[in-house]
Amino acid sequence: MPSSDQGITAKRYRVIPRSLIFLFDANDRVLLLKGAETKRLWTGLFNGIGGHIEPGEDIMEAALRELQEETGIVGVDLCFCGQIMVDVSDDTGVAIFLFRGDYGGDDFVHSPEGQLVWISLDRLLEIPTVEDLPVLLPKIVNHQGSDPILIGKYQYGLDGELKISFH
Repeated sequence: MPSSDQGITAKRYRVIPRSLIFLFDANDRVLLLKGAETKRLWTGLFNGIGGHIEPGEDIMEAALRELQEETGIVGVDLCFCGQIMVDVSDDTGVAIFLFRGDYGGDDFVHSPEGQLVWISLDRLLEIPTVEDLPVLLPKIVNHQGSDPILIGKYQYGLDGELKISFH
């Protein structure tokens, strides 16, 4: 089917799809990635695991692939928790698909993306994180598979301040 049949034109708002995964253990810790010094964005900041969704992948396939690529972890059941739209310009945004899972091991490998570290949830405010993590992570940690999915929106004000809202 031609893209014009789908209403895809240069004047339409477009989004870049990404996955974002958080793994938790039984000790109230979350596995976070400390961004490598070589990264263009989020250098030295802690964030979840994830990345871009590639052509031909659905969001679960992409999340499982990113988890394996960035951690070496396979065989974890992931639960889809929600989606966030991030406005980055007038014509482009980012669609972040949120996942959570449980993992009790220390069997992971570091990647060029950064260093993996188990962080106690009560220490989250003591470490350098990406801007939204202190707001987002409490929503994900408490999310159960039967809960309604999280629907969020991130926008930047004229002053550059991030505005976060969830339904």
